[in-house]
Amino acid sequence: MNLANKLTIFRMILVPFFVVFLLTDFTAVNEIIALVIFVVATVTDKLDGTIAKKQGTVTNFGKFMDPMADKLLCCSALVCLCALGDVPSWIVLIIIGREFAISGIRQIAADNGVAIAASKWGKAKTVAQMAMIIILLTQRAFAGLTIDTLAVIIMYAALVLTVISLVDYIVKNKSVLTITE
Repeated sequence: MNLANKLTIFRMILVPFFVVFLLTDFTAVNEIIALVIFVVATVTDKLDGTIAKKQGTVTNFGKFMDPMADKLLCCSALVCLCALGDVPSWIVLIIIGREFAISGIRQIAADNGVAIAASKWGKAKTVAQMAMIIILLTQRAFAGLTIDTLAVIIMYAALVLTVISLVDYIVKNKSVLTITE
């Protein structure tokens, strides 16, 4: 197994630790630890793709698992932040619904021998969602820090990019959805 794939697996392994630290009062600095774990996981997202491309070790495993690891990380964080009252449930539902829809489209495409690459809109969506989560976690970890306005702006930017990226994937890949057996 190459380094890029190991980083993807590592990111997935971090998710339950992130959730436990964010949702429990295990230590006095739980929320800071959750923030650090999320930032480390986010950095591995950038690193694994860069390493795979640079070393020429892009694999089918990585193509499939890297986006799944991103979805697991972001969706877990959003569900937790929703439970904590930091993100409205309707925003979380739209974001998670988009992830299911795109995964379904990619699965249909893969079953028909078509690979769907990530679009610029999908990448922008991921960056916006991760930035939103980091801002919300930072605000939670450092209670005296008030960045509500920035958090709301980034939250709605992430929501808009989520919807745009969904429409973009559907329009660009509508032929995949009309394939008949």
